[in-house]
Amino acid sequence: MRKIIIVVSILMFGICELNAQKTIYYLVRHAEKDTSVAGATMMQANPALSEKGIQRSARLASLLEKEHIDYIFSTNYIRTQSTAAPLANKIGKEIQFYEINKGTVFSDAIQQMPYLGKTLLIVGHSNTIPPLVNTLIKTNKYQNLSDNEYGFIYKVTIESGQIKDTVMMY
Repeated sequence: MRKIIIVVSILMFGICELNAQKTIYYLVRHAEKDTSVAGATMMQANPALSEKGIQRSARLASLLEKEHIDYIFSTNYIRTQSTAAPLANKIGKEIQFYEINKGTVFSDAIQQMPYLGKTLLIVGHSNTIPPLVNTLIKTNKYQNLSDNEYGFIYKVTIESGQIKDTVMMY
């Protein structure tokens, strides 16, 4: 009986430790895209970043390089990859891709091991990042961004069941 109590105690301690871990999510919309390319403003377009967008992605990298980012996620578009790339290069992390149309699957995945207790950067789009933030904070607080809104960093911190969200500009 004593061995069972010890095993249960160890398991409970492990669960408490897991719940006490701090998980931090940084979520950003891609930087400014080059709209001078024909069709660049259409949803199916895949334009590169503009010069302003390249500068903004460099600022993002400078801002987050000391935040101990463990994982970097991006959709498989040129503008999102290009927004994440300067940071990935600075800190030596590989960009992992996720699919836009599988938002619930992705949001569920990043809230489980091996991502618990880690710091993640997620780069997406004007209509995917706010809903993902809402899912993480469990409330409908943020609306989709307009096409000309850039530079928001949503930070979601989850620790011991407590959720805190902030928005910064870069």
